[in-house]
Amino acid sequence: MSAPGERSVTIAVGRQVALDADVTRPPSARGVVAFAHGSGSSRHSSRNRHVAALLQDAGLVTVLADLLTADEEAVDVRTRELRFDISLLAERVVAIVDWLSDEDDLAPLPVGVFGASTGAAAALVAASRRSVGAVVSRGGRPDLAGDALAAVDAPTLLIVGGADVQVLELNRAALAELRGAKRLTVVPGATHLFEEPGALDAVAVLARDWLLEYLAV
Repeated sequence: MSAPGERSVTIAVGRQVALDADVTRPPSARGVVAFAHGSGSSRHSSRNRHVAALLQDAGLVTVLADLLTADEEAVDVRTRELRFDISLLAERVVAIVDWLSDEDDLAPLPVGVFGASTGAAAALVAASRRSVGAVVSRGGRPDLAGDALAAVDAPTLLIVGGADVQVLELNRAALAELRGAKRLTVVPGATHLFEEPGALDAVAVLARDWLLEYLAV
C-alpha cells in the first residue's frame, strides 16, 4: 500500500536507462532525501522504508529509487557484481540528484542522501560531484568511495552497529579521510543489518536529527 503523498516516477540516466522510484512528499516539506540502497536490495527495502517513514514524519521528502534496472537486477542476482560497481551506482545517484533539481516542486529544497551498505559509497561519490546538503550512511562501506572521500564537503554521519566489527573499522578509517563536518556514531550491540530490537529505530532517529540539522528550511 502506498503512503499518503507517494507517487511513482521514472528517472532517466542518459538516454538508455530509466530507474523506477517512489517519491513521498509530506505536507510542509523542509528538505528532500534520496536513498541509495545497499547490496542486493531495492526501493522496496523494508529497512530503508522504515527510516523513510520517520523522515517523512519530520517533514522530509523521500526518494526511494532502484539503482539497477530489472534486467541489471536479473544479472546481479546471478553474478552479484553490479551491487559492488560503485562507479555505476554513483552515476545513478548523481542522476537522481540532477532529476531533483529539474522538478519544479522539489528543486527549491535542500538535498540529502541516505546510503546503506555499498549504497553509502555511491552516495559519497555522488556528494563529491554534486552539491549535497548532508549524507547519512547506515552500516555502509564508505571505504569503497576511495579518493572521492577527500572531496566530500557535505556533513556526513556514519552509523555503524557496535557488533559489526569489521565494518566499524572500515568506517573509522573512512572518517579520517572526510574533510567536512563528520561524525561516527555506534549503535551498541547492533549487527550489520540492525535487526536487533530498537536498533533500526535508533538509526532512524540519528538520521532524522542529522538531516534536519543540515537540511531543514
